[in-house]
Amino acid sequence: MLMLYKAKNSICTQKVLITLREKSLAWEEVDIDLFKNEQYRPEYLKINPKGVVPSLMHDTNVVIESTLICEYLDEVFPQPSLVPSNAHDKARMRLWSKAIDEGIFEATREISFSAMFREKMRNMTVEQREGRFRNIGDPGRRARFMSTYEQGVESPFVFQGIVAFEKLFAAMSAALAKGEPWLLGRAVTLADINLMPFVARLAYLDLLDVWISERPEISRWWERVQALPPFKASVSDLLTADEFAAMSTFGTKIKDPIRAKRSAYLKEYSPAKALSGAA
Repeated sequence: MLMLYKAKNSICTQKVLITLREKSLAWEEVDIDLFKNEQYRPEYLKINPKGVVPSLMHDTNVVIESTLICEYLDEVFPQPSLVPSNAHDKARMRLWSKAIDEGIFEATREISFSAMFREKMRNMTVEQREGRFRNIGDPGRRARFMSTYEQGVESPFVFQGIVAFEKLFAAMSAALAKGEPWLLGRAVTLADINLMPFVARLAYLDLLDVWISERPEISRWWERVQALPPFKASVSDLLTADEFAAMSTFGTKIKDPIRAKRSAYLKEYSPAKALSGAA
């Protein structure tokens, strides 16, 4: 039996849901309410000591970290395969996963937080807000969290996120310029799936065009993503009209400063330099 511990509108959860649906697997779900700090309850920390979602329980085996969960599912349930068959393409696939885990996840979190979750935090009581900060066990993550709460889009971590996305989209543009529909060729792989929810979050915040308005190959990739039934069922269909509207409203408020900061980065560093650090 597969049991998925997840949170609503969690980008990392969405990666796993897309993978489950691509493989036509059956699973059960346990919802974890992050804003009620349910991820820090002792019974959940026994499953995932980091206090994050998602977590997967397969019979008696627990797997954490969304990238590892997706690869685990592909290995245990190999058909249809979402991992390339040869070693070199597997390594290329994992470079995209590495880019997500080492930069894009934090970039999306900081940009999302500065756009809308910051407002939710402001509406909490002082006690609730302090509890949220106190429960973050990692000092580095707490520093990012507090900086983005206090400074919003002016936080240096938001700027780092803007740069991380610029490098990612430059690398995606180069990969897709070969004319294939997906990042590694003719078939969807975990390289694409791992990216889908992060690109979706920028799109729903009305920020995606800041990076891809002059990158038509990525626009076409995004159109293909939106047409995939597993993506629709795992991401877009789970959001209400009010949630779409809220994300667009909050994201639009920071769009001009995001665009200005990207332009400032590109003015100081050439596109070639941006590409040099991409996956």
